[in-house]
Parts: sequence; structure tokens; C-alpha cells
Amino acid sequence: MCGIAGILDLRSKCDSALGINVAAMIRTLAHRGPDAEGIWTDPRAGVALGHRRLAIVDLSSAGHQPMISLNERFVISYNGEIYNALELAAELRDRGIVLRGHSDTEVILECCSLWGIEDCVERLNGMFAFTVWDRLNRTLTFVRDRCGIKPVYWAKFGSLFLFGSELKALQAHPDFVDELDRDAIASFVRYGYIPAPSSIFRNVFKLEPGHILTVDSAGAVRDRCYWDIRKVAMNSVGQARPERARQGVVDELDELLNDAVRRCMISDVPLGAFLSGGIDSSTVVALMQANSPRPVSTFTIGFDETGFDEATHAKAVAAHLGTHHNELYVSDRDLLNIVPRLSYYFDEPFADPSQIPTFLLSELTHRQVTVALSGDGGDELFGGYPRYFQAERLWKAFSWIPLSARPQVAMVLNGFSRLARSSPRMASLLALDVPPVEDRWHKLCDFLSMGDSLALYRQLQSSWPRPEDLVLNARESRGLHWDSKIAQELPQLMDQLRLVDFLTYLPDHVLTKVDRATMSTGLEARVPLLDHRVISFAWSVPSAMHARHGEGKSLLREVLARYVPTQLFERPKRGFMPPLASWLRGPLKEWADDLLDEQVIRDQGILNPQMVRARWHAHGQPAGRKEEWCSPLWNVLTLQAWLANRKNSRPTEVAERHAAIC
Repeated sequence: MCGIAGILDLRSKCDSALGINVAAMIRTLAHRGPDAEGIWTDPRAGVALGHRRLAIVDLSSAGHQPMISLNERFVISYNGEIYNALELAAELRDRGIVLRGHSDTEVILECCSLWGIEDCVERLNGMFAFTVWDRLNRTLTFVRDRCGIKPVYWAKFGSLFLFGSELKALQAHPDFVDELDRDAIASFVRYGYIPAPSSIFRNVFKLEPGHILTVDSAGAVRDRCYWDIRKVAMNSVGQARPERARQGVVDELDELLNDAVRRCMISDVPLGAFLSGGIDSSTVVALMQANSPRPVSTFTIGFDETGFDEATHAKAVAAHLGTHHNELYVSDRDLLNIVPRLSYYFDEPFADPSQIPTFLLSELTHRQVTVALSGDGGDELFGGYPRYFQAERLWKAFSWIPLSARPQVAMVLNGFSRLARSSPRMASLLALDVPPVEDRWHKLCDFLSMGDSLALYRQLQSSWPRPEDLVLNARESRGLHWDSKIAQELPQLMDQLRLVDFLTYLPDHVLTKVDRATMSTGLEARVPLLDHRVISFAWSVPSAMHARHGEGKSLLREVLARYVPTQLFERPKRGFMPPLASWLRGPLKEWADDLLDEQVIRDQGILNPQMVRARWHAHGQPAGRKEEWCSPLWNVLTLQAWLANRKNSRPTEVAERHAAIC
């Protein structure tokens, strides 16, 4: 696992500043690769590639990057792990290719030389983000793995192209233009993340999962999709397995997951796993332990606040499996230490409060191991989110209302909301808590006015259902959450929602959080549930087979039950959520007060200060209203923290100060 960065500058040749600039860029990624640094330049072509290495497989200098192919045509800078590298290496040797070491980097490079970049990528099983410079054709190619586990940012400023694992690398270039994208900010306050391909800056993009982007010597850009989950979903659903084959399906899933986990356990450095005690992480750890001759090291984070602590469940699962278990309970000091650092690692606003325990968990884990397996992806693949079932219930409840009548129904609901808002007595009679109900009914009225299932789901996921009211002079981009073709392609509502999440929430929210948190400490996270073979299998199973009795992940539960007693994991899904409301009333209150100062927000000219202060005031009201505003407030707080940190010095200087502190 590593950090990559580079430059393609078509403006001038023989530029001596290339090496200086790429060195500054790669220096910002030292946390991703603490073991080595490498730079390769071709001033005549205007190309510079940089690399920071976290050595996992082949710790020798034979794995050093950037790496040049045996035929000297290709140069690669690569971040990731290829789990079928041994099989591919054997195939290369059968073709007479003598490898210099046993790194997966060299395997990718020689596969590109033998088969071409696109054919090579289709053969890879793993997580990866890399760039390849073709010295013959003078083209620079960027590749991102199928699920978006590893990140790639790229930017175009005239004839200058920049790329990197994180935005801070691009920002370190002297010609980077950091113009805010208000439309992206509108998407952020709705979802808590910025959906790809957008970023917080104009002309700066995330390469989408499963895509290859090529820049030629004339500066022309070609972006193509080599692995389309929509096609995988449609083709697999059309070949769905019958319900009567359930036992065989569970057997096949068990075997497939075992193989995926075994592949993820290949490492030349110490390896462990995150364990929350939930179904996904417990399944991964159970299969790891089943394939390990010694106790697996497991790690978890706990909270002292009742109702939020799942560390006890993780400890029980670990005890049953016989792992070497480690846990850390979050203190106020931990919070005050990590929160100011979040903006540095994420580079753009990111608002999942579980980012805090995930960072702390990564720090805990890195004290003992260099690689950790994680259970991410299970909810999107196997239908585990409660919101899927909530959306289905709401859709069934309101789908009978004719589209022509829905505006009238919305008017009635808005009338109740106005009555409750204007009359405390009426609110009491209706048993309504005004601010939460007002927000929920706004979401419901929006759904009624749009009249389709994805609109409902969009509102269920929205912290700020009307982001253009909050973000001044913004026009929110309409991406996959508005794509009506998805409902035509997949008739089952759960399949539609799983697909939308897989394309948006999973790479841009879940995997981004895990990547930044783990890489902040030089820890590699692997996600065996996102083996592309597991993905195809999950889509080949009918939705009804994933869900039973109003709960998802039925097949995954049956696999886990073969290794862990059901009483240790059968409980309502909680997620990795911290006690945010109490934190904002306690140790983080002063921090939040400063960031939400009305005059500060007004001077920035980005958000509506009255809306923000109204929500912050509502959060401070008597119990029953506080929890409702946590999510929208956290979105605003992380944006404000990012804006405040943006005033700091350039990323290279910030990186140097951070390295000195750590």
C-alpha cells in the first residue's frame, strides 16, 4: 500500500522544475508510504512520477517504485495489492519472462507489457490505483480498481495534468488552482461526502471505480469503463438462482469467502483484523481464524456511553474464535486529539462521524500489525442496511397514491407541520416534536412531489434535503441518485438501492473513510468481501434470498453461523456510530461553537448563516430534539473545519509540521 503522485506537463520540454515539483507533491503522502520514496522523470516528455512505499510483499529493493518494465517501454507508480499475483507471475514465467523480484508491482508492469494495459487490468484480482507512462506512444494512463477501494485524483489546468492518491499532493504543485466548487458543496451537505467524479475544487476530479483514463501527447483525455457493476447486476439478476437451491448457495458463498480471505492474508509483514462484533467483520475474522494456524490479532474501539458500545460484543466473538484481542475505549482526550487532524487527511469535507473511531482504531491496530482485514462492503452486497427495508415500507405505503393527487397530500402534510410549528399546544396534541417532524415531512413532501422510488431513497439519505437553500449560489449536480434508468434496469427496489449505494456511498463514503483512516498511520486495510467474484455471486442471488423476516444479509448470517453461535451476532444493526450528540454537548462543544459562529459563516459567504444557527440552537434544546440535528450539523461542522484549515500554509508545509508532531 502506497501513495502515488505525478505530473504530465505539455507546455514545455526539458523542465528542470519537474523533479522539484513532484518531490513536493509526493512529500505530502509520506504517511501513506513511510518505508521509501522514489521519483522518476522524463523532462523531454514533461513527465514526472512519484511514489511513497509501504512495503507489504517483497520488502527488498526489487519492489522499489516507480518501476520500469523489462523492455523499458512502461513506467509504473502503483498503490494497492493484487491477490492473484502468484498465478499471474507463474503465467508470465511460462511465457519466458524472468521476474527480478516477487512484488505485485512487477507482475502488473510485465502483464501490461505482455497483454496491454486494459487486458492486464481485467485479469487482476485486488485493490489498486496506478498510473503507467508509455514511453513509446507517449501516453499517461490512470487505472482504478473495480470498487474504488484505492483513490485517484486528477486535474487538468490547460496543458498541465496532475494526479495523486490524495488531493493534498495535487495542491502542492505551484500551478494548482484551488477554486471551490459550490455545486459539489451542495452535494456534500446533502450526503456528507462529494460523489465522484466531482471534488471540492473545480477542474479536479476523482477517477471513478472500474475506469481507465488515458491522456495522449496532444492532451486529449479518454475515459472508459472496463468493469461496469450495472452490467454485472443486470446480467446476474437475469440468471438468478432458484430459492430451492439455498443450501448450495450458502455452501458456495462459504467456499468463495474462504478463498477471498485466504488471498487477503498473503503478507510479508504482521497481519490482523478489525472486529466490531457485527456480521461483516465477524465473518471475516472467523474465516481468517479458520485459515490460520495461530491466533489472529483483532482490534476494536469501545465507547463508555450506554447504547453505543459494541466492544463487549466484539470481545465475545473474539473469545469464541480464540483470537488475540485488543481494544481501546475512546476518551475525551482522544477526541480532542483526532478531530483537528481530520481535515488534513481527507483533503475535502467528509462528514461521517464514524471517521473518528475509525482513525483511532487504525492507530491502535498499527501498533502491532501493518495489514488489517476489514468487513466493509457486506451491507451493499448482501442488503444489510435497515434503510433498504424502510424505503420498501414507505414505497409500498405511498405508491398507491396517484401522481396527480400527491401534491394535495403534500399540502395536507405541510399544513400539519405549520400547525405544529405555530402552536405548541397543537404539537402536543399531535404528539409531535416540531423540528424533527418538520424535517421528516419536508423529506416526505419532496418524495411525494417527485413520485419515484429513488427520490424517496435520496430523501432518506439526505441530511439537508434542500441543499441549495443552505449553500449560496449553488446548483446541485444530478447524478446517479436521480437516474431513473436504474428502476427500468432492475425491477426489485432493493436491487436498485444496493446498486446506487455500490456506485456512490460505498466508494465515496465507506471506502474513502477506511482508506484515509488507515493510511494516516501507514496501515494497509484489505476488504475481502469486495473480491469481484464475491460481488458477482451476490448479484446472482435473488433479493428475496438476501432478506428474511425484514432483515438483510441472510446468506451471510448463515455462513457466519457455521463458525460463531448466532446469539453472539444476532442483534439489531447499530453500525460504527459514536455518541455524537453527547460529544457535541460536551468535549466538542467549544470547537463547534467557534466553527458555527454566525459572523464567521456570514463572512465566508458560502452557507446561509441563519439556517445553520437555527439548527445549532435546536440541537441545544431539551432532550428529544438533539439527536435529530446531529447529522446535518456534523456535515456543516466538517465543512467549516475544512474551510478554516484551508487558510493554513501550503500542503507540503502542513505535511512537514504534521510529520514533526507525529
